Amino acid sequence: MSLLEKILKARRDGRKQLAILIDPDETDGPNLDRLVKMSVEAGVDFFFVGGSLLVKDGLEACLQAVRAQCDIPLILFPGSALQVSPLADGLLFLSLISGRNPELLIGQHVIAAPYVKKAGLEVLPTGYVLIDGGRPTTVSYMSQTAPIPADKAEIAATTALAGELLGLKLIYMDAGSGAMQAILPQMITAVRETISVPLIVGGGIRTPEQAVMAVKAGADLIVVGNVLEKEPGVLRGLVKAIKK
Repeated sequence: MSLLEKILKARRDGRKQLAILIDPDETDGPNLDRLVKMSVEAGVDFFFVGGSLLVKDGLEACLQAVRAQCDIPLILFPGSALQVSPLADGLLFLSLISGRNPELLIGQHVIAAPYVKKAGLEVLPTGYVLIDGGRPTTVSYMSQTAPIPADKAEIAATTALAGELLGLKLIYMDAGSGAMQAILPQMITAVRETISVPLIVGGGIRTPEQAVMAVKAGADLIVVGNVLEKEPGVLRGLVKAIKK
């Protein structure tokens, strides 16, 4: 079963999923080993690997370290065309549809396309929608785009719908790493009621209660990352809350 089929089947079955976001620059060595072990024990569905800016050239070493310990699917979450590796299982082919930077709508994709094809990765065409999380984030700075205001649910909904109509298979709403606040439930609901493709939600989710609000509002797959660098013990509670 392909990665996309797994996500679609979980949505049809009403089963919520959790992905752990691993930034190779921030998580390595013993910390990475501990995170992977805890993820396996807790029943995490996917690892998203990548970041808006990687400076340590540790992507492949990170992928190798995770794969040596488990068979949880590894999906690249690339911040640039350089973050492509055949060691992963798939790649979120992200189009930043909430912004107006042509490089992140199609420019970087043209550069990355031959490398993605050569790597033999499963490609998941994904509409990436950046939402204001209460503070500037690395992704907003690096992408040179303004996030959608947190209280403008109708803009998020119509943006996501446009992405679906363009043929994108997933919509990923993100408040960004280190966001002060998670995406509001009413915005998630507005998007869920407007689109039919799976909805991924991440950024600012730090507690099981926030995760529950997001899935009840309509998220199919929750992404957490930053909080686990500081509070790894919260992982089990997050998984239990989401899968309940």
